[in-house]
Formats: sequence, C-alpha cells, structure tokens
Amino acid sequence: MTEWAERPLFFLDVDGTLLPLGGARIPSSPQGWEDWQGTSNPQLAKIDTGHVPRLLALPCELTWATAWMADANEVLSPLLGLPRLPVAELPEAPQEYESGVLNWKTRALVRAAAGRPFIWVDDEITDLDRTWVSAHHRGHALLHRVDSTTGLTGADLAVVEDWLLERASSR
Repeated sequence: MTEWAERPLFFLDVDGTLLPLGGARIPSSPQGWEDWQGTSNPQLAKIDTGHVPRLLALPCELTWATAWMADANEVLSPLLGLPRLPVAELPEAPQEYESGVLNWKTRALVRAAAGRPFIWVDDEITDLDRTWVSAHHRGHALLHRVDSTTGLTGADLAVVEDWLLERASSR
C-alpha cells in the first residue's frame, strides 16, 4: 500500500464539536437548520480557530462528517482558513436523536473508510458505536467523543495526536 492509502481518515463533525453548543438554541425546523448552516449563524463566533494549525498538521485526511454536508466547505472552510475538504457521504440527519441506537453516521463512516484507519471526532458517539465499529471495521479506529457544551479542546486533540503517534510507532 502507498503511504497515502495508509493515512488515516479524520472524520470531523461540526455541531457540538467544532461549533460548541453551550447556551445555543438549537433549531427545531428545517428552515431553522438552513439558517443555522449559514454565515449569519451567531454561534460561529464560538469556534476556536486556534485548533486549525493542529488539525492541519495531523498526518490524516481531514474529512467533513456533518449534517452541514457541502455547506461546511462553503461556510466553515473559509472562516477557519481550511482548504476545501472531502465530505463524507451520509444519510439524511434525523430530526430527533434516539438514545440507545446506533449513531446515524456510524455505518456510513465505516463504509467510507473501506478498511482504512480512521478517527471520528463527534459529540454524539456512544459505546454502542464503538462496539459496532470494532465488529464491522477491519482497520484501526479511534472514536472520540467531545463535550458538546465546550466543543473541541486542546485535550481532545492531544488524544488524537497520541493515538496517531501510537499507531505510527507500532508499524
């Protein structure tokens, strides 16, 4: 395999991960979500742009894994100084999230990884997702849950960096 084929994918969520939800009023209608995923969303000011250099320095293929889909490249990439990133092909996001069921992204991300190592950083990952991925994905995977109130932190990125370092040293 080439070095690129072995490079882990890094599936990055937006709401609750890059975009902290602490104190935010979450939309409750399709129109509300359409407005939320635009440049006028006041919550965008809460994104910690200081994480961008660390994200770009990771030996991974950054990939959006978010209900924002292509809007992430239109709104967030320019705001953060990120290049256009690939967007994971996901099913339509549910209107309401049920507890005790597999995350709506899990199967799609395992399919997208196609056996490649991957990192998935999201605020909705559960032990059920971890168990399902370990049973259905033949490569290494790190599923890291962030606190939706604060979003991605330096400590979260340290977990990712440690996992990558451990993976690199075991080759």
